[in-house]
Amino acid sequence: MLAVLAPGQGAQKPGMLTPWLELPGAESFFRWAGAIADADLLTLGTTGDAEAIRDTAVTQPLVVAMSLFVARELGGLPGPVAHTPHTGREVVIAGHSVGELTAAALAGVLSVEAAIALTAVRGRAMARACGLTPTGMSAVLGADPDELSAALERHGLTAANLNGGGQVVVAGPLEGLAALKAEPPAKARVVPLSVSGAFHTSYMGPAREELEGLVGGLRPADPSRLLLSNADGAAVSTGAEVLTRLVSQVTSPVRFDACLTTLRELGVTAAIELPPAGALAGLAKREWKGQDTNGGDVEVLALAGPGDLDRARGLIDAARGRPEAEHQPDWRVVVSPVRGTVSPADVPEGTRLPAGTPLGCVRSRREEVNVSAAYDGVLAEWLVHDGDLVDAGDPLARLYPEVPA
Repeated sequence: MLAVLAPGQGAQKPGMLTPWLELPGAESFFRWAGAIADADLLTLGTTGDAEAIRDTAVTQPLVVAMSLFVARELGGLPGPVAHTPHTGREVVIAGHSVGELTAAALAGVLSVEAAIALTAVRGRAMARACGLTPTGMSAVLGADPDELSAALERHGLTAANLNGGGQVVVAGPLEGLAALKAEPPAKARVVPLSVSGAFHTSYMGPAREELEGLVGGLRPADPSRLLLSNADGAAVSTGAEVLTRLVSQVTSPVRFDACLTTLRELGVTAAIELPPAGALAGLAKREWKGQDTNGGDVEVLALAGPGDLDRARGLIDAARGRPEAEHQPDWRVVVSPVRGTVSPADVPEGTRLPAGTPLGCVRSRREEVNVSAAYDGVLAEWLVHDGDLVDAGDPLARLYPEVPA
């Protein structure tokens, strides 16, 4: 089975588009993508310096557009071509942070245009949130988990990305990050990242609220490729759930370690990281070392330039025709559709719930929205109490999916 990995912000490099412009249609694609994103992506990706492409408002659409263009060049991946849930399911897709919008497009949930436009809105909203408080992020390598947790609490920081391969990205106020670097946990290395704020933390609350206000205008399709979520590494089966998770991930930790675990459990034998490639490929190599089905290393290809396209096409061709991999999450989460006060239904834990069973309502300032089970399953656990205040996307209850006999 083949995994396709879509990188997020922080993977960008000055001049990263330049080698790809030799491909037919590349320049016009990035001009078109820039028009959608309201940013000069072509100039930024060729002559923009490190500071220019560090700007969250433009970096996010630049990274997503680059990944989508190269995916289109590969030809064997879904994207701006017709595909159905019954073809080509030999590919499983996982994105990191904003790379989840790339992944959503490759899985057929969003059009390429919608993915780029939503990314641009996300980037601008997060840039505004970054401007409210000076914050940042640092990668921590080789730390003992307990020691790192104590250090984060001491310095007012949050574990924002659990990336696997021994890497945790922490976020918070700049003074806290500086203190952590000056006094890291034993045997740990702290590396400041080229980002402009504390992504995937509560500091991004205003950006999340902005996204909540517009995603209702989208009409997502259900994934036609196996698509994993950063929230928990589980496969996502509906387009509506993908959108909910894309909004909530702005303020929630990225669990790419869980995605790597799921990919290993699926029996992935090869992986391709789309450009700007390198970071996710490195994580995957460390996490999967000696863990393919034959006890060897999973082949991981970071697409660094056009010269790597033939090898990537070879990996795609090798995966074609294999049986579809199935991955059912151990549980599913029912989430709040709006911000407001929750009133759970009087349904005891352990109750079997057919799809559509009412689970209560959430009262916002403007409306009362009913919540129901989207799947057949068993109510495993209530995660809220009557009268709790919840945000859109917050978990309300945990369901175990019903497994056919």
